[in-house]
Amino acid sequence: MSSDSPAQAGRSKAAERPFPVRARDLLRVRAFWIFPVIVGSIVLVVMTAFYIGSVVDPLGHLHGLPVAVVNQDQGAVVGTQRIDIGARVQAGLSQTPAVADRLGLKDTTLRAAEQAMDRGADYATVLIPPGFTASLLDLAGASAGGSGVGRPQIVILTNVRAGTEGVSLATGVLQPALAAASRQIGRELAAMLPARSSNPLTSAFLADPVTVTTVQYRPLPSHAALGLSAFYTALLILMCGFLGGIVVNSSVDAALGYATTEIGPRWRQRRPVPINRWQTLILKWAIAAVLTAVLTGLMLLVAGGVFGMDAPHAGLLWLLAWLAAGSVATGTIVLFAVLGASIGQLLAMLLFVYAGLASAGGTVPVQALPTFLRWLSQIEPLRQILAGTRAILYFDARADAGLTRAVTTAAAGLVFWLVVGAVAVRWYDRKRFNRMEPELLEYVHASAQAYQDRDAGHHDPAQAHQDPDAGHHDSAQAHQDPNAGSQGSEGIDGPSVT
Repeated sequence: MSSDSPAQAGRSKAAERPFPVRARDLLRVRAFWIFPVIVGSIVLVVMTAFYIGSVVDPLGHLHGLPVAVVNQDQGAVVGTQRIDIGARVQAGLSQTPAVADRLGLKDTTLRAAEQAMDRGADYATVLIPPGFTASLLDLAGASAGGSGVGRPQIVILTNVRAGTEGVSLATGVLQPALAAASRQIGRELAAMLPARSSNPLTSAFLADPVTVTTVQYRPLPSHAALGLSAFYTALLILMCGFLGGIVVNSSVDAALGYATTEIGPRWRQRRPVPINRWQTLILKWAIAAVLTAVLTGLMLLVAGGVFGMDAPHAGLLWLLAWLAAGSVATGTIVLFAVLGASIGQLLAMLLFVYAGLASAGGTVPVQALPTFLRWLSQIEPLRQILAGTRAILYFDARADAGLTRAVTTAAAGLVFWLVVGAVAVRWYDRKRFNRMEPELLEYVHASAQAYQDRDAGHHDPAQAHQDPDAGHHDSAQAHQDPNAGSQGSEGIDGPSVT
């Protein structure tokens, strides 16, 4: 009969299997399933709603896309009758539901229209040139009382610097409407000139008398990604802030001992530093301010210096990028500090990245978004960053082209997150919602020192924070109260898995 006691046999078995927990045991515990399934499903549904909802039917959601109408036609006189076809086309566009319900038409002068396009306020301008009516009547064979200027045409000036998709939507609405107007004009001219209707050339002309021409107003530079460089630059600025906040949060927590560091097979847990939440937040904010300056500078250096992206006013663009990225990084860190790492990261992704991409108007213009996303675009940081970036890259850094709006909103966002973070975290400290209680800190330090004093070669490193006398308990209890060493793992809503 063996002389070993049951306790000695248990210790020997534990030494042979220092990690007794098996995956098949934990797969029966509901706690391991609830969070990833429920939260993952919610996040995916929201992402799909944002992304697909923003692009699935832009024409159906299109409302108020800004387009100018410039009528320079002076009309003409036939006999005693004055005819002004340009004015009728102008009025017809405003009275056609398919056009007026989708486009925000405004009658203006050519100079005012150019000024609006120079600051990105309009996506297109419909230009009815001088002599439009006279040319139509001359080519139809009537006496116009003046000389026409060749084949009548209407010009659509497109402002690709305001957004290529917005231009595409505007021309997609205008061209069918103007083609229909041309056919209507032809029928009215034919009714006025019945004696000429038998002429084959005149009949062919009257079938579609107006030529609609599309001309780019101030074409983009050659290295502007077909008008998307502003959007991608704005997106990268946002990511400099978002990723910078994540990196700072994780690295500082690891350095302070409140998070682990795991690279490949190497796992490390530092001794936790006795620091409160407020001082931790200040530390993270300070590092993030420097990091976002570096990241945005490197981003612009690679984009402009390596790949040759057209980037006028590079210094001003960097300052805007730094301010915007710093605001996003500050907000990201605050969400981590207030809500915790898991929920904070998910909410930061939804708020800054997913909702921002869907509502920014970088591809589909804001006027073609569903109502909720159109409202959300007023507060989303990516929309404001894009406005400032586009103003610098495409509109000569004009303040009224979106730069003032971008600076103001980025600064307001920074102040907002600083205030929210300060109020919430200092309240946590006053209420003693500590990340780790002082007594536990002392215990962890004492345990770590005791572990270092032992011969590390004969003990598993994973037991560094455990009570030396608790080695036969489940490793999941490494940071529990030392007096609770005999408890099971019922706290995870399942049976004991020791």
